[in-house]
Amino acid sequence: MPSIFNRLFGGAVSARAATVDTKASRTGALLALHALGLARWTSRNATELTRQGFERNAIVYRCVRMIAESAATIPWLVYEDHAETIDHPLRRLMSRPNASESAAQFLEGVFTNLMLFGNAYVERVSSNGEPREWHNLRPDRISIVPGANGWPAAYEYSVGAQKVSFPVEADGVSPVLHLKLFHPLDDHYGFAPLLAAQAALDVHNAASGWNKALLDNAARPSGALVYAGPDGATLSEDQFERLKKELDENFSGSRNAGRPLLLEGGLDWKSLSLTPKDMDFVEARAAAAREIALAFGIPPLVLGLPGDNTFSNYQEANRAFWRQAVIPLVRRTQQSFAHWLAPVWGAFEIEPDLDGIDALSGEREAEWRRIGTASFLSDDEKREAVGWRGSATKGACSTSIDQTKYRQDQARDDRGRWIDEGGGSEEGQDVSEVMANAEIQTLTRQEWYLSGANAWTLCVYSGGAALAHAGHVKCASTYIGPNVKMPFRI
Repeated sequence: MPSIFNRLFGGAVSARAATVDTKASRTGALLALHALGLARWTSRNATELTRQGFERNAIVYRCVRMIAESAATIPWLVYEDHAETIDHPLRRLMSRPNASESAAQFLEGVFTNLMLFGNAYVERVSSNGEPREWHNLRPDRISIVPGANGWPAAYEYSVGAQKVSFPVEADGVSPVLHLKLFHPLDDHYGFAPLLAAQAALDVHNAASGWNKALLDNAARPSGALVYAGPDGATLSEDQFERLKKELDENFSGSRNAGRPLLLEGGLDWKSLSLTPKDMDFVEARAAAAREIALAFGIPPLVLGLPGDNTFSNYQEANRAFWRQAVIPLVRRTQQSFAHWLAPVWGAFEIEPDLDGIDALSGEREAEWRRIGTASFLSDDEKREAVGWRGSATKGACSTSIDQTKYRQDQARDDRGRWIDEGGGSEEGQDVSEVMANAEIQTLTRQEWYLSGANAWTLCVYSGGAALAHAGHVKCASTYIGPNVKMPFRI
């Protein structure tokens, strides 16, 4: 059967074939055709991308760690009937999710899985129907088993040949919480930011690999050593092998950097690779790093990438990082937890406590000042505007503490307690005697309110003590004091 070359060139190929020397190599009959190849991309498998990204790329690693660590530091506030609940089962369980992890470690694992896989799975361990522990499950080991109606009927966890199934109950209550990022083309699994950054990740890794190979090769690009002998003479096989060995031993590797190459006998060095300048190496690598940061929603300035790295710009970038990357992720996670646990604990809401974020302190201060000076708003409306729930008069100091018993500028002792004008003890009773008979009280209620442009915090304890603090602060969980309402400052 005539070959493609016979059809293209006719008998010319057969005529020339008789004059071509036959090679002893088994591959002598092969013809190599070389052309510019297609780009080789990392597999879109989430596990492989995690190895190439999180384990091998500093930009991806830092993006994931920044988001996960920042999101894990935001406290969770629980509300029932629009009032904050201090003693809620979720808060107790969140403080110690399981025997081996703290709240920060547990949440960090949840957010890391979301960033790398687009999915996070939390197992609920219950006793007598009451949740006792939460555990993170590795997304690469979880597969969803859909039911006849298309909804998940079970979650299958595989380790080697062993498999554990977590069936979804008939009423839809699942022992596994599946958190996922939106995927427009998949009904069950989420879309990871790392998938969107795949092209930039491969470019950045390839640039790093090329740079390392360049350094290992004496910081010189590869080339060809051309021998132009007299009358078309060529090197013998022994001469070729000896020259190749000498090049490898004496002129390759970082330890031979800068060593001059002495050429003689018709040898000439021809560079075959493009220089870093020709490839725009530095700019291409920086652009890839910025694209990776963009996929994760992190401003490049926060990562220290090249740009307008001024102090004011960094402050704005840091606020944008919290507002656009961290807080939305925390809110959607909290809503998923509340929806998952509602059949067990009833309806409740979870909100992030944003007052502890230092990067947003400037915004918070400006907002409080603007709302506090708004004379057309009532105290309740001002509380609602700044995100505080409940009535401004309910439980306020004017109803729980006798304002005639103390003043804010009242004298205090070295422990910060009011000691005169009736604010520190009962009539005719010494403060030291009162404290000697003190009992340990636990926090039962914490409320905040506004009075004009001033913010106040009220801490109510089990023994009846009600403590007022200027500003929005967190109450101490315990208080050592008498079983009376006394305006001690913690």
